[in-house]
Amino acid sequence: IATKVSQAGLQVVVREISSERAEEVKARLAAALDHQIERWALTQSEKKATLSRIEFTAELDKATSCEVVIETIHEDFEAKRALLAELDALLDPSIPVIVNTSTLSITELAQGLAHPERIVGMHFLYPVTTTRVVEVVRGQVTANEAFELVRKFARILGKVPIEEFESPGFVTTRVMLPLINEAIQVVMEGVATAAEVDLCMKLGYDFRLGPLEWADRIGLHKVHNWLDHLFQETGDPKFRPCPLLRKLVRAG
Repeated sequence: IATKVSQAGLQVVVREISSERAEEVKARLAAALDHQIERWALTQSEKKATLSRIEFTAELDKATSCEVVIETIHEDFEAKRALLAELDALLDPSIPVIVNTSTLSITELAQGLAHPERIVGMHFLYPVTTTRVVEVVRGQVTANEAFELVRKFARILGKVPIEEFESPGFVTTRVMLPLINEAIQVVMEGVATAAEVDLCMKLGYDFRLGPLEWADRIGLHKVHNWLDHLFQETGDPKFRPCPLLRKLVRAG
């Protein structure tokens, strides 16, 4: 996300939990840009320009200089809620706070904050730097001003913002997860190998990635957690994680 925002010509502050972690993330980002250079997708001068617009820090106070704040921590409700409370107390009420999530409730996360109307959901699809769409999600009390500013921000990034009202899994996650779950079920039943299932979907439906390759790239543990969350939230059996998925995650 930091790379995408910087490549749009905007200044970025990346705040990490420690100075050591901030340096580690800076090195990983530089390595990712080097990988793009190797694939002829980027030049050395573009890499230099991208990094020059990103500041890495361990100080949360740096967020006060920003016009938009995006939280991108792991998909854990309590952790996100705690961070939002910190940001709500720190930032001017006019600054929108974007929650980067694929399954959690924007309304529930905003509950109890002094300024819940500034909380907007935003789901960036993997890989962030190349996918064209981003889901922009309204909570129950999200203000029109905050929502429109975030939608304008998405367009500056070159994304097509899809306006959505809060619902478990939004659109992309809700539609994609049952497909992945069923693909794993097909493999578990011995109908076809994982490679053949992916090839079938890629050639048959023009998928750029097969559902199982996509799941591997995202991380099976994340797919499992999302499915489990939606199953608990909705009670719908289509979201119950396939036993093979559970087994693979437990095996690491």
